[in-house]
Amino acid sequence: MSMIRDLRAAVRPSFRPSLRKGHPYPGAAVPPGCPDAPSAVVDCAVYQDGRRSRDRLSPAAAVERVRSEGGFVWIGLHEPTEAEFAGIAREFELHPLAVEDAVHAHQRPKLERYDDTLFTVFKTIHYVKHAELTATSEVVETGEVMCFTGRDFVITVRHGGHGSLRGLRHRLEDDPELLVKGPSVVLHAIADQTVDGYIAVADAVQDDIDEVEIDVFSSAPAGGGTRGGTRGGDAGRIYQLKREVLEFKRAVSPLLRPMQLLSERPMRMVDPEIQTYFRDVADHLARVNEQVVSFDDLLNSILQANLAQATVAQNEDMRKITAWAAIIAVPTMICGVYGMNFSYMPETDWKYGYPVVMAAIAGICLTMYRLFKRNGWL
Repeated sequence: MSMIRDLRAAVRPSFRPSLRKGHPYPGAAVPPGCPDAPSAVVDCAVYQDGRRSRDRLSPAAAVERVRSEGGFVWIGLHEPTEAEFAGIAREFELHPLAVEDAVHAHQRPKLERYDDTLFTVFKTIHYVKHAELTATSEVVETGEVMCFTGRDFVITVRHGGHGSLRGLRHRLEDDPELLVKGPSVVLHAIADQTVDGYIAVADAVQDDIDEVEIDVFSSAPAGGGTRGGTRGGDAGRIYQLKREVLEFKRAVSPLLRPMQLLSERPMRMVDPEIQTYFRDVADHLARVNEQVVSFDDLLNSILQANLAQATVAQNEDMRKITAWAAIIAVPTMICGVYGMNFSYMPETDWKYGYPVVMAAIAGICLTMYRLFKRNGWL
């Protein structure tokens, strides 16, 4: 357990940013470290004995060095085109299907093995700050990190404007004892950082759900006079939050099986000692998945409660309309009778006929109003 804690401390920052308070993810890129490198390459480095070589090498020169002198090369790319990635794919003999997935992105999280290369896809999640949750608010934003892991190389391909690996690379370079174990350390660090991001986003989404829940259940005054759910934005906010949670779920749930495979099945590309650390990542991922599933269930309950409140409010409105219609029917009926212009009608020639009729209308209407009020219709 102490070894796991040491490894986690090495690949993580000393604090977890509070996404609701607006701490941004690290920036996207550093200047390319390879001469004549394609513009998509954000860093290219050779690691020998756990330490980064200071030489500026092209991908071809880097792979030649590690295969003659040992160590491994780590190449990081950001949204490469087919032309930019073609040379690297040929140099490292990457499978065409994996290359196609890496270039075009929009993949579900997965783990695939092509001969002596592992191809892993991670969905990164970024919490989008908002002053107030509305029916059109974007809550989570997704990106992707693809990782090709071989015996002597790691190639990371990132899509999206967040989920930078720059800080992760620097933290690993500060601990040569970890990097000396090879490319699987980088794969574990990426998986660990990705799942840590899920945990932070889950905490922020929990705050949004709590806010919506409080709004829905506190908007109903005691005594049955429910007005909750009549605000047009409530149902829209819940639906929007549910859609964002489903997007979150699509990133988390498919990653469970790849993490289980990395933690349980022996693989030549993964150092046996590092493989045990994937169990910790898989455990955290399982807990996040349970939390996201509970978000979905809770939002279903909140939506049902909101719709029930809206139905009760509509029923109250209908009762009030019915009560007022009944009260207004009394003068309408009496005035309708005396508006028929017959020659012989009772009390039409009586001096006090008009005030008596007006008093009768007022008395009947007042009596009906009191009865409706006492029965809770008004």
